[in-house]
Amino acid sequence: MGLTLTGYGLLATTGLYWAYRRRQTDAPPAGLRLLHLTLGIALVLLVLLLLAIGIVGTLGEYGRLGHSVHLPLGLSVVGLVLASAWSASRISPARPWARTLHLALNGGLALTLAGVGLSGWQVVQKYLP
Repeated sequence: MGLTLTGYGLLATTGLYWAYRRRQTDAPPAGLRLLHLTLGIALVLLVLLLLAIGIVGTLGEYGRLGHSVHLPLGLSVVGLVLASAWSASRISPARPWARTLHLALNGGLALTLAGVGLSGWQVVQKYLP
């Protein structure tokens, strides 16, 4: 989860810097788009990996899913990350709504990541002796 939060923070930082530079007369640095895209892909893969680990671990420990609020919050994170990645792929001058949607999804993702982090802490406490 810490790596996910770090990735999200780096994505937010590069995204805000990209937006700042776009508003200026300067063009964003050449590698910024590639860095942001690479971090986004890494976040998608990491979230899907955490989903798989969570499902396998929970089924192995409890034999069923849905015993805490962590599952719906986690599924919300997965959905928001995938929707954010999709909306990012739609961003173009012809589709200005895609950038607005991308930013809104990422704002919701920040709140949901906070919730899943807090609920995850409660879940982890059940595993510790």
